Amino acid sequence: MQLRNRAHFFAMAARLMRRILVDAARSRGYQKRGGGAPVVSLDEALLVPIEPGNDLVALDEALTALAAVDARKSQVVEMRFFGGLSIDETAEALQVSRDTVKRDWRMAKLWLLRELRGADSDDT
Repeated sequence: MQLRNRAHFFAMAARLMRRILVDAARSRGYQKRGGGAPVVSLDEALLVPIEPGNDLVALDEALTALAAVDARKSQVVEMRFFGGLSIDETAEALQVSRDTVKRDWRMAKLWLLRELRGADSDDT
């Protein structure tokens, strides 16, 4: 694998962290989408849980759906949430402006919140 620069390294690290956490959550046999888990706000859901669980798998599925609609917004969430990149680092990695990252971050959080809430209501 060729890494172009520091920002590209962090982008790849974020993607790998996402895969590792989601695979760990799935391998522990958690039930899909909830199984009686309490509903939390998106800001709370965007905090990495101590034990990966259903919310992480649901977030991964929602991010995959977001990537089908808007790949850059999905990458912004992946870099910020799983990679811990700042707005400036994310902008550098994606070669876009800070304002674009801020706008994508806001819109992606709203989109994911709607998706995650919709997933919860589908199960009831």
